[in-house]
Amino acid sequence: MNYILWSLLLIFAGYLPGLAQPVIWTSQSKNSSESMPCGGGDIGLNVWVENGDVLFYLSRSGTFDENNAMLKLGRVRLKLSPNPFNGTDFKQELKLTEGGITISGGNTQVNLWVDVFRSVVHVALQSAKPVSITAAYESWRYEDHVVQGTEFRTNSYKAPQKFDVITRKDAIAFQGNDVLFYHRNRNDIESIFDYTVRLEGMDSVKGKLFNPLINNTFGGLMRGHGMKPVGIDTGTYAHAPFRAWMIATAKPVRSQEIEIGLNVAQTTTLDEWKAGLTRIMNEADRAKKTAQQTSRDWWLQFWNRSYISIDSKDTAVAAISRNYQLFRYQLGCNAYGKWPTKFNGGLFTFDPEYVDAKYAYSPDFRLWGGGTMTAQNQRLVYHPMLKSGDFDMLKSQFDFYLRNQTNAELRSQVYWQHNGACFTEQIENFGLPNITEYGTKRPDGYDPGMEYNAWLEYEWDTVFEFCLMMLETERYEGRDIAEYVPFIESCLTFYDEHYQQLAKKRGIRPFDAQGHYILYPSSACETYKMTYNSATVISALKVILGRMLELPDKYLDTKQREKWGTMLKRIPPLPFQDYDGHKTLAPAVAWARIQNSESPQLYPVYPWGIYGLEKPDLDIAINTWNYDTLVVKYRSHVGWRQHNIFAARLGLTEEAASLTKLKFKNSSHRFPTFWGPGFDWTPDHNWGGSAMIGLQEMLMQTDGKTIRLLPAWPKDWNVTFKLHAPYNTIVEGRVVNGKVEKLTVTPQERAKDVILPK
Repeated sequence: MNYILWSLLLIFAGYLPGLAQPVIWTSQSKNSSESMPCGGGDIGLNVWVENGDVLFYLSRSGTFDENNAMLKLGRVRLKLSPNPFNGTDFKQELKLTEGGITISGGNTQVNLWVDVFRSVVHVALQSAKPVSITAAYESWRYEDHVVQGTEFRTNSYKAPQKFDVITRKDAIAFQGNDVLFYHRNRNDIESIFDYTVRLEGMDSVKGKLFNPLINNTFGGLMRGHGMKPVGIDTGTYAHAPFRAWMIATAKPVRSQEIEIGLNVAQTTTLDEWKAGLTRIMNEADRAKKTAQQTSRDWWLQFWNRSYISIDSKDTAVAAISRNYQLFRYQLGCNAYGKWPTKFNGGLFTFDPEYVDAKYAYSPDFRLWGGGTMTAQNQRLVYHPMLKSGDFDMLKSQFDFYLRNQTNAELRSQVYWQHNGACFTEQIENFGLPNITEYGTKRPDGYDPGMEYNAWLEYEWDTVFEFCLMMLETERYEGRDIAEYVPFIESCLTFYDEHYQQLAKKRGIRPFDAQGHYILYPSSACETYKMTYNSATVISALKVILGRMLELPDKYLDTKQREKWGTMLKRIPPLPFQDYDGHKTLAPAVAWARIQNSESPQLYPVYPWGIYGLEKPDLDIAINTWNYDTLVVKYRSHVGWRQHNIFAARLGLTEEAASLTKLKFKNSSHRFPTFWGPGFDWTPDHNWGGSAMIGLQEMLMQTDGKTIRLLPAWPKDWNVTFKLHAPYNTIVEGRVVNGKVEKLTVTPQERAKDVILPK
């Protein structure tokens, strides 16, 4: 649809005025920590203006090196002469409805945007007076670098080794008038994949394992019409030395376009990768007249899918509305990545010393690694995409698990000679446990399939939250989930076969006196360890099995339904405990120790929805919130903590509102949603994801076909909203002073399932 026509339609529909206003800065930035995000497709830029120079980092999904660090693709610096940006009319603006950034001043304007459908970054300059332009591609990876000390925490080794771990240099050179740059993983050295497979005893099946690092090649080409090479320079930014390959205009110009094509691919040869990059650049040429409009159209439909716009004079409440949209923009920048948005910075990390001065390393650095995925954190990034209707964006996270299903099944076969996919916590992008978390100094005879790790031992149930999201897409959008059902079955099979095996090793019978599984040892998050019948495991198995049995007939035959029905009957009941005469949910029947500070006793509330509004024994769950001493002690809004979500699910409006205001409070950095580091890194994406989930749950909760509006919504928060619900349902409306003034439910027949507050 025509961009202008679509904009007018949205304005007349009353939506665009409610969209978070553009972010506008009227002064330059001090450093990269004061950058703005910009992106699209699977590319992220950090954009800022410093001392008159326009700078931006380049990031793209999948840039994993031999050590499984997620490397940036470089930094670009634009110098204009005479410099137009040092006057009083300077402005840098993130235009959400267009998805791009405009920098202006001195009658000059620079527009940066990313093609959503092609991996190309565009820079377009217009100036009333001619200016000379130099574009520098800057790289700190111009030579091999030996990783030292805490810098190891950015890769999958995590800690110093007895051998040198080296970040290999990139190949960077002028190619004609352009700058070509790339990193190609070497196959003549042992990668972290090879090292992990060897030390975890998986060599016998190595040839069957999915390997995302072999031949991985990533980089790009920078070009500018009429621009030519002018030399190579050196410098230092933050604490990182760099070299700069510069191209410049031959004479001052009033307009100039610069394009940077980026390619990430596993190719047998380097020539294949270069051919892929050429195709990207050629496609950009062919689409030059339409690419920007089609990308703008994509962002407009993205914003029209879903929104929560709160009208309030309270600045803390107004920040909720704005920052909800800004963080959703960050998620949208990796809508179509092959790899999921990482919880520990996504595509928008910046120089690490501006997060914490003790990490004065290169811009590639982030805590908790590049290729290591932590399911407990990743789930919070992706769960809000259901109610926001961003179903297409879930694919990269689901595909992560599908690619690694075989690897997880081979773990079970090699270590225990039974079936089923075993997914640990702190999992690599190749499906095996991180080698340091697995533990290389292990007692003789210790189970080789186990992580020798006080936090992570027996924590295998985190995958089920992604199984739940897979099942939810069938309900929410009617997606055909035939490709996901075998995956879910494999995860269930692991628990069925493994816990029967463990029970038979300890005694003659695989079940307890009631015919239930003996879920020991298990784990309730990272907190309650060596548990007997963990509440998180029980909740996950009950819900996933129940939902599998509710699937349409085409997904399961009679034999499969009988199998999962039998397994469901074998799940033990949830455990309870008592605090000063108040019955509460327990994290497990028993546990050996407490290792961390999560609240797994409330997981039956969220994510599993066994307890909640208008459900039996709600008082038990509320007692847990009020009286469980550790739940109370660790109640917080920081990072991945989800107490805001618990409060919303329990209908505790005042508590949910208070925690939500804290969650959405502007970050300590210039860009409001660059939260963190919390427990992880900046920008903290599981902080933002958990904030989004809590706000959605305050406004609308669903259970089966029931849609409950305003279950924990303050009466003085006036709101215009559009959210998605199961069974292809969209709910949009306007709430004023606690009253629903306007409500549209699509399709109309679903309106009967909506419950309004009394």
